Amino acid sequence: MACLFPTRSQAAAACKGGKVALNGTRGRPSREVRVGDRLEVTLPGGRRTFLVKALSDHHIPKKDARELYEETTPPVPPEVQEARRLERLLAPRQDAPGSRLSHRERRERQRLRGF
Repeated sequence: MACLFPTRSQAAAACKGGKVALNGTRGRPSREVRVGDRLEVTLPGGRRTFLVKALSDHHIPKKDARELYEETTPPVPPEVQEARRLERLLAPRQDAPGSRLSHRERRERQRLRGF
């Protein structure tokens, strides 16, 4: 799972947490991945699908590791992207209790709400 998770421990935790599926079955940290396998990974941005094109015996740079797999996730339609952006913008802030919006954020919310 080169480049899909920042560390091996995070990848193992995702497998144990049921966030990774290998060829339609639940992924395990010790499971061998082969060329042609299909990985389905649930990330913060949504569920993504990858096809394993090649394997490496040793550590390689991220730039080269990205050539080992192909993302087969269909692209998100522009309407859905815009809806997600607006949802994030209009959702209440979760930073700290009592925190206030910046002047720019308040004006943007007012503009979107039509005030």
